[in-house]
Amino acid sequence: MSSVSSQKPTRYRWVICSMLFFATTINYLDRQVLSLLQPLLEEQFHWTDNDYGTITAVFSLFYAISLLFAGRFVDRVGTKKGYAWAIAIWSFGAALHALCGIVTEHYVGLPDASALRMAQGADIVSQITMVSITAFVICRCVLALGEAGNFPAAIKATAEYFPKKDRAFATGIFNSGANVGAILAPLTVPVMAEVWGWETAFLVVGAIGFVWLGFWQFIYKSPENNPRMNAAERAYIEQDQVLEAGTGTIAAKTANGSASVGVMGVPMVDKGAGMTAEVPAEEAVADKMTIWQSLHYRQTWAFAVGKFLTDGVWWFFLFWTPAYLKAQYDMTGTQVAWPIAVLYTITVAGSVFGGKFPTYFINRGMNPYAGRMRAMLIIAFFPLAVLLAQLLGYISYWVPILLIAVGASAHQAWSANIYSTVSDMFPKGAVATITGIGSMAGGLGSVFIQKGAGMLFTYSDETRLVFFGFEGKPAGYTIAFIYCAIAYLLAWAIMKSLVPRYRQIVP
Repeated sequence: MSSVSSQKPTRYRWVICSMLFFATTINYLDRQVLSLLQPLLEEQFHWTDNDYGTITAVFSLFYAISLLFAGRFVDRVGTKKGYAWAIAIWSFGAALHALCGIVTEHYVGLPDASALRMAQGADIVSQITMVSITAFVICRCVLALGEAGNFPAAIKATAEYFPKKDRAFATGIFNSGANVGAILAPLTVPVMAEVWGWETAFLVVGAIGFVWLGFWQFIYKSPENNPRMNAAERAYIEQDQVLEAGTGTIAAKTANGSASVGVMGVPMVDKGAGMTAEVPAEEAVADKMTIWQSLHYRQTWAFAVGKFLTDGVWWFFLFWTPAYLKAQYDMTGTQVAWPIAVLYTITVAGSVFGGKFPTYFINRGMNPYAGRMRAMLIIAFFPLAVLLAQLLGYISYWVPILLIAVGASAHQAWSANIYSTVSDMFPKGAVATITGIGSMAGGLGSVFIQKGAGMLFTYSDETRLVFFGFEGKPAGYTIAFIYCAIAYLLAWAIMKSLVPRYRQIVP
């Protein structure tokens, strides 16, 4: 024992965190290619905003459904295999998009992209639109199936390699990969599309995922079997089990729904008919849950509601900001590169420092959940800045970009913390399952926002809708920004009402 306490811990956990960061970077490179190419693709395939909304909504829906099973799959096969399958599938799906133009040309009988773009006549245009949408939807579904495994696997790996006090920070770091991917995409995708054609962009980002997969197979091992870690680092990672066993904070749900703790902090679990029995803390931590069992806990529903109301906001910024710049400022192609890159550069700060923020309260005596919820309440006020995006947009396109950046940065800070509430309260064996359930809810919320946005923008353009002094599509974006601004305060209030105080779950 003394030799372990005097030993300097290795820091291999940060190698794992860096792998999660790069995977998330690739994840967001893959999913953002379509949004950056949307202005080009809508001309080639004659899409409306409603058509584009359909593609993004179907992606969100299939992603949401896949998340429900992805979390359970990762818990069943383990972090290493689960992540490997996920990135292999989504990288294949990303590359598959390159065939959509060829499929459309072949099906409608036109020779090339120029012929598709110049096609006239309601029948041929309608056919081009229908075939291309179908092709892209199929590719997006393959992409969604694989990408659904990213966050459940990453959150599970974080729970395996970090103690609770460090998880939000580690999550913030790997989650900042979403911002880096969103920065790299506008700086590279439009250039590749302009020089080599839009198909190349999909092929290149798809290939990058397979490179990561090779490194993952070599680098990742579970902490207990990892020869590159010493006993001191393992002890640091497992410190929560010792603390909880000693202080009695591990609670189990009894037959009447209350939480109980046994002698010396050993948790009590339901044995039926109100009877309880003591279970060693280390055994309880390893417990897994079925999806049905998970739904019995308010903690699951709090996480799911928080994701449902807020995930779509991030996806709206991700999928619609290039289209917004075109509608509002007539910017396309490489013109949007720097504004989008600056936007997501700013969001890196929200992801990293937002994940660190709760430690200010935790180090002053709050339990992890209470500290995290306090931080999330403060974070939830920052997206209100988006309310001014349209009102001040006449000054310069940089004004809405910077205000959206504040909202997007706040989302990343919020995301780092809401993910960590799962590992705060649930055993490690259930983390990916709960993450999958909540992420599915977030995906469903995104379905409504993506499809609703497409319908709203098409309707506002066709009817010349007037709202707050804006007309047409700008009026539609004003309405969308209002929801983006208030979603987080609404989500926090519901989460707090469902789980007012910290209670760890032992199934």
